[in-house]
Amino acid sequence: MRLLIIGTLDGQIGAASQIAMARGAKVRQAEDVPAGLEVLRNQGADLVMIDVKRDIKGLIDSLEAERIIVPVVACGIASDASAAVRAIKAGAKEYIPLPPDAELIAAVIAAVTSESHNIIFKDPRMGQTLKMAEQVANSDASIMITGESGTGKELIARFVHNKSKRSDKRFVAVNCAAIPENLLESELFGHEKGAFTGAVARRIGKFEEAQGGTLLLDEISEMDIRLQSKLLRALQEKEIDRVGGNQPVKVDVRILATSNRNMEDEVRKGTFREDLYYRLNVVTLALPALRERPLDIAVLAEHFVKRYTEANGLPTRPLSAEVRQMLSRHHWRGNVRELENTMHRAVLLASGAEIGPEAMILSGNPVGTNSDPVVAQAANAAASVMGARGGMVGKTVAEVERDLIIDTLSHCLGNRTHAANILGISIRTLRNKLKQYNDEGIDVPPPAGGEAERAMI
Repeated sequence: MRLLIIGTLDGQIGAASQIAMARGAKVRQAEDVPAGLEVLRNQGADLVMIDVKRDIKGLIDSLEAERIIVPVVACGIASDASAAVRAIKAGAKEYIPLPPDAELIAAVIAAVTSESHNIIFKDPRMGQTLKMAEQVANSDASIMITGESGTGKELIARFVHNKSKRSDKRFVAVNCAAIPENLLESELFGHEKGAFTGAVARRIGKFEEAQGGTLLLDEISEMDIRLQSKLLRALQEKEIDRVGGNQPVKVDVRILATSNRNMEDEVRKGTFREDLYYRLNVVTLALPALRERPLDIAVLAEHFVKRYTEANGLPTRPLSAEVRQMLSRHHWRGNVRELENTMHRAVLLASGAEIGPEAMILSGNPVGTNSDPVVAQAANAAASVMGARGGMVGKTVAEVERDLIIDTLSHCLGNRTHAANILGISIRTLRNKLKQYNDEGIDVPPPAGGEAERAMI
């Protein structure tokens, strides 16, 4: 992990750097925010630790203006509570008191890199896919990874990178669907100062960040066809042109691409270039949907239960036999991602010796007959959790959102943290919504067990 430290950290920079490096981080240091921004533009980072005495708000504003996405953690002397509050208000994700504690810094680094890249499986169909991935990993061939949303395409891409001869270099991922088309070119190829409004300095793109390593183009089928021609040239010539630049830059990058669409259909429709498709599709890895690998469902469910039990400091609870049946019968349209969210909710909502049907909220209609007692029990449990809100037809999106938030909060007995986790939003977003509802005169469930109504977390 690449760690950038901005400031002197009250003379504790040496200790903090040593702790981070002992945990496997590559550390760079900048004296102030402008110097830190130069490092981010030209080299990038996975985490920024900044002295609270520096201009944190200015840093956050610059990151947003230049579309540089990186978590920021503030550091300062332990007794300065007001500085911690100012840092969080300015946009820092966390606050670390100084002098640095080895375990605390290790925990922050672990949180930033917390996404497990281990692939959990038992079903032979997934085993066959991984075997093929390992066979082609050590080549430089471009690979197209296909599969429904939530099947783990990025995990497979990381698996290929880690098994390749480039594993000691960077793995860089770009979500082509999440970046507006007018910004994606700059994100991929970088830009020169003054190339467009807001280009306040030269910035390298993802191709240069991934130099010598692997670049994942996630959901490449969403890329505008006009940009596809420039991508094709980069792959053929192994060089790129920064936006606004007049000097080509040589790059050595292995390309992996993912899509949840049928790429041959996209080619036939004219939304994806045929020559680019064949350039990318030297090898295809097709990921099976979760419902097509039934032996993996229980294994993954237990894995997620263990992860979120430990993360939330909750007692260990096994899955009941009824829940195992529910899991095996469900269609899992959202695949592994849906299963993970389901088990996260179940861990938070479970109250007995086991995780039972009352803790399960399954989306859509489970596979099976309505007469099945387990399915009926699950449906009743879900209905009781979600509450009787009546039909949604005739309501605005804002009203439906409000009802969902209030009902979820009521089910969690006012616990803001649990409700935010279930809803999949940040605690800050939830509190902002609740403040808005209070201002509108809507009854909001009070905090649970004296939970403080803090303005930030």
